[in-house]
Amino acid sequence: MKSTRNDFESIIDRHDTNSLKWDLFDDDLPMWVADMDFKVAPAIQDAILKRAKHPVFGYTVVPDELFEAYINWWKSRYNLEMSREDMAYSMGVMPSISSMIRCLSDENDEILIQTPVYHVFFYVIEDNNRKVIENVLIYEDGAYKIDFDDLDEKLSKVKMMILCNPHNPVGKIWSKEDLDRIIELCKKNDVILVSDEIHCDLTDPELKYNPCAADDNVIRCLSPSKSFNVAGFQSSIVHTTNSELLDKIKAQMHIDNSDSCNVFATSAVIAAYNGSEEWLEELKQVLYENKQAVKKYLDEELPIVKLVECDATYLLWIDCSALGVHSEVLCEFLRTNQGLFLSPGHQFGENGKNFLRMNIACPRELLLDGLARLKAGIIALNNIRI
Repeated sequence: MKSTRNDFESIIDRHDTNSLKWDLFDDDLPMWVADMDFKVAPAIQDAILKRAKHPVFGYTVVPDELFEAYINWWKSRYNLEMSREDMAYSMGVMPSISSMIRCLSDENDEILIQTPVYHVFFYVIEDNNRKVIENVLIYEDGAYKIDFDDLDEKLSKVKMMILCNPHNPVGKIWSKEDLDRIIELCKKNDVILVSDEIHCDLTDPELKYNPCAADDNVIRCLSPSKSFNVAGFQSSIVHTTNSELLDKIKAQMHIDNSDSCNVFATSAVIAAYNGSEEWLEELKQVLYENKQAVKKYLDEELPIVKLVECDATYLLWIDCSALGVHSEVLCEFLRTNQGLFLSPGHQFGENGKNFLRMNIACPRELLLDGLARLKAGIIALNNIRI
């Protein structure tokens, strides 16, 4: 592993910090929920400590500096122009999407997602009394692509589409051509396109994601929470050039009380975008090397399962179809037999039933421990020689 100025190797004991990942269950090694086991960027910690020294923690307004940080980040890294008047603050991407569903569609309307996909998309649609329509991604030769014929047909029946770019869990960066085609099909069918781009910064080192183009039917959800491991501050923005849509979203988020700001959130976001780029670049290299370590290990030690080709996120999608075991059964066995908690693929759609999702955003020592547990568990479950 290449040396870095920042520390990505120390194992941080997160027990007794009210951690969802480490304290909610008794598993020895949780590699499921999407947060990282690395120290936060120094600039972020410094900014939080500076704010914490002030002894009053009252209601907080969102300063223009936060929006400027977003604007500068997307302009410098992705050549995307954004204006302050096209942005709204939100407590998080999923609260934003939930508000959009309520104000831009009606009960019993159909909303399209591309499966396998982030499982909370299912919940947020169904909990708002809307219906899920699936554009099932095509899995071919170890990689995923969009079934555009099916997409066009189903968009004619729905009110909204929720896109994941880069895609969780398959780690796909959608091409500009794919995105432009999706936008055009949504326009053709008068469908609002909501693009969740929360994993956008976490690409392989030499790659960049393609932002959804600004268009009247496009709403983009952005946040530093995955890139900089600050999900606990609950901070994001909504961006669209359609002022009519944005006004409706702002009104709904105000009704939902999801437009307020955590007293530390602005400090964290500004420090992330204005002072932590070097940390992010080092992180991307660490994640890439972790990914290569997983691929090498599976190829040499556990060839019965395959790593799906991916180019973004720290969530790996592992094809276990050769085992002939449903992902829920496999995951439960790994937890009880090895203390290893991975995400069962069926959570992301029925077409994920033969897959596991593994979070590799952790020090190499923990990653290798997890891989050894995975191998031991599969051997024990199948009583086979690898």
